[in-house]
Amino acid sequence: MSSEKENPGETAEPEQLALIRETVRQAKVPRAKPRTWRGAALARELPVARVVVNKGSLHLDQFFDYAVPEELDEAAQPGVRVRVRFGAGAHQVKNGRREGGRLIDGFLVERRATSDYSGPLAALADVVSPEPVLGPDLLGLARAVADRYAGSLADVLQLAVPPRSARAEGRPSPEPLPPPAVPEPGSWTRYERGPAFLDSLARGGTPRAVWNALPGPHWAEEIARAVGATLASGRGALVVVPDGRAAGRVDAALTSVLGEGRHALLTADAGPEKRYAQWLAVRRGAVRAVVGTRAAMFAPVRDLGLVVIWDDGDGSHSEPHAPQPHAREVLLLRAAHDRCAFLLGSTGCTVEAAQLVESGWAKALLAGREQVRRAAPLIRTVGDGELARDEAARAARLPSLAWQTVREGLKTGPVLVQVPRRGYVPRLACERCRTPARCRHCAGPLEAPEQQELHCGWCGRGAADWHCAECGSHRLRAQVVGARRTAEELGRAFPAVPVRTSGRDHILDTVPGRPALVVCTPGAEPVAEGGYAAALLLDGWAMLGRPDLRAGEEALRRWIDAASLVRGQPEGGTVVVVAEPTLRPVQALVRWDPVGHAQRELAERAELGAPRVPRRGAGPGPRAAVGGLRGGGGRPAHAEVLGPVPLPVVRPGGPRRPGDPPPGEQWERALVRVPPGSGAALATALKQARAARMTRGGGDPVRIRVDPPDIG
Repeated sequence: MSSEKENPGETAEPEQLALIRETVRQAKVPRAKPRTWRGAALARELPVARVVVNKGSLHLDQFFDYAVPEELDEAAQPGVRVRVRFGAGAHQVKNGRREGGRLIDGFLVERRATSDYSGPLAALADVVSPEPVLGPDLLGLARAVADRYAGSLADVLQLAVPPRSARAEGRPSPEPLPPPAVPEPGSWTRYERGPAFLDSLARGGTPRAVWNALPGPHWAEEIARAVGATLASGRGALVVVPDGRAAGRVDAALTSVLGEGRHALLTADAGPEKRYAQWLAVRRGAVRAVVGTRAAMFAPVRDLGLVVIWDDGDGSHSEPHAPQPHAREVLLLRAAHDRCAFLLGSTGCTVEAAQLVESGWAKALLAGREQVRRAAPLIRTVGDGELARDEAARAARLPSLAWQTVREGLKTGPVLVQVPRRGYVPRLACERCRTPARCRHCAGPLEAPEQQELHCGWCGRGAADWHCAECGSHRLRAQVVGARRTAEELGRAFPAVPVRTSGRDHILDTVPGRPALVVCTPGAEPVAEGGYAAALLLDGWAMLGRPDLRAGEEALRRWIDAASLVRGQPEGGTVVVVAEPTLRPVQALVRWDPVGHAQRELAERAELGAPRVPRRGAGPGPRAAVGGLRGGGGRPAHAEVLGPVPLPVVRPGGPRRPGDPPPGEQWERALVRVPPGSGAALATALKQARAARMTRGGGDPVRIRVDPPDIG
């Protein structure tokens, strides 16, 4: 046996030794995970990588330099995702290379020949993917948004760049299609400047318009035609809508007008992998048009020619995560930075939209009054005087006019019933003056669920001897009756008619055109085939009585959104709103004049000496922390500090909304207000004050928000 192995061993041993030596050489090459590339050679050209790390702390809102190992030279290109070691001290240096720290994610922003940092650099740990996802345009937009909202670049990039899916990256995107033909104006001819707006887009122009859309189902198709005109000019378009239902309507309209394969749909309903694949198709230039919900405001559309936002007053456009940007403001930044067209559309009109027109930055895109009368339903009101004289209203919650409207509407189609809340247990108010019933001890709302004894909804104390502090009355009434109870009452009144509900737990998208009662909360109204025959807008005074600066604007927006689903007056469409007819929002609804209402709001603020659309910064937090921010210097000139005021204490185990203080803790809120033009200085001052507090070890308990949508 030994003699048989001698000859093969003599010939094979040199090959085996060579193989072993080569294996040893390869083993000595440092690996990227999770080593620090100790002893590895650096890239010969541009050996420094400038990285934005995934650390949202304001005092770390800057770029950090890392060394590029030679093995990562080809993959480490600007825009790719990387892994780096972060947090190693200056004393952790070996062989001229900083080591240690924790592995975190980041984006490679730039390759440089030298570093501004004079000390030793840590090396890039790994390139996660060679796919460049952060281009210069998106980086510049993210930086502008972070500065606008006193936030960090890392936080904005978390919103702008979706999570990675390796399978989506491995699939190629489709080939881009040639520009389509210019679409016909279609229903844009109903607007005085509609065809001219589309013509300007098709010729490569950059018109800016605030569009007050007529009621009815045509708004999605009109957006699609504006997108088609932009694509025909060889540019891209971006449409942001408040929810998935609206995105589905625009998606269907784009497919109908432009055909398949010319746009991407970016919504959370698609799932992470499919959504990332669509986002990559946009980033790679395979598609030039995007429609999506709030996160789509950062979509990296190439050669952007038009940005569109629909229903900017909807709360869904406000991002709940830091730094909490609003889609309207982000698209305004994009329109300014990319020099593209801008279209803000809605059936209503916010104060911010009216301000854009009044300042001359955008033009009004309106229909004539004859077109409005032809498309809008008949609006009828029921005030307190009619309710007091109405026997039906005293016996039930619906006045006689509402019962009659429901009966007539059910003869030809479905009837919509809008209720301000979804629940069953009511909040209570004084029957005579309708002042909300509050607890004498903690000012919490009083309630009596299932006809039990009166008690506080916050502290739980009884209130058997309650009386109204305003008028002295001892009688109470339900401030708001929920959708479920309303559905039960209507079901008993119309036993042969099906009753359907739509609310937060279950939102209907569409309903058939057959007779039915559809009870819903504001914002959850389904679209009826052929339109609703009638609509009831109940408890309007409860929506108008909200303790918020925008209560009237928001109530009018909700009413108009619901009434827009009703057939026009020539087809018999009727809307009954239960609210005092002399109030300004109710009058604006009767005249179908949301633009005039917003303009009067602007004028009224000017008469009161307040900034028309002021820039604001709100800082809720513990008393000491809020006081420290108020006492800090560096506030811009003409800054006005309001407060602090105590916030309601959240009881343990109770419902908690985003932004509420921790249960059981007493927090305060201060408001800093500056006139228009000082917003950048305000954001900078708030950011510096918060970063300085964190640097001193004061923690980060104060939640600063620039331009909060509702401030009470």
